[in-house]
Amino acid sequence: MIGQHFISHAVDHGFTAVAASGALAVMGAYNFVGTIASGWLTDRRDPRKLLLIYYGFRGVSLLFLPFVHDTLGILAFSVLFGLDYIATVPPTVALVADAFGRHNVGIVYGWVFAAHQLGAAIAAWVAGVVREHVGDYAAAFVAAGWIAIIAGFAALAIRRRTPTPTAAAAPV
Repeated sequence: MIGQHFISHAVDHGFTAVAASGALAVMGAYNFVGTIASGWLTDRRDPRKLLLIYYGFRGVSLLFLPFVHDTLGILAFSVLFGLDYIATVPPTVALVADAFGRHNVGIVYGWVFAAHQLGAAIAAWVAGVVREHVGDYAAAFVAAGWIAIIAGFAALAIRRRTPTPTAAAAPV
């Protein structure tokens, strides 16, 4: 939804297309930082709690977006949203590996990713419909914000499987 509607939303709020695309570039730069940091954190922390934090920040930033009308606000949104834009991937892959085994990560995460893309397509379409019928994106971003916050809490409900030691890991 952000990839498709962020620039249009920013223009609706008085930003030039160039300023909005600059904010999107900032988002991309922080996305890189957030994803690398997320990989590091996923190796050290409970991925469910990381997803709570990431989806929580994503949700709060989306709730904040309809009220952004100045340069500082759009920059703050770009940094916050950028930090967790793809940061959910490492903990999600870790949970998939935990639940389905490393040998199944590729296929299972492929299905998770496909489902995510389907949901993203529907969200982008709905945001466009909301914009056409209501005149702005506020309701779409607020709804997406609450859905993200709910998703964060739902991640805590994922049961983790305790890995069994392999023969190679067993003490001699």
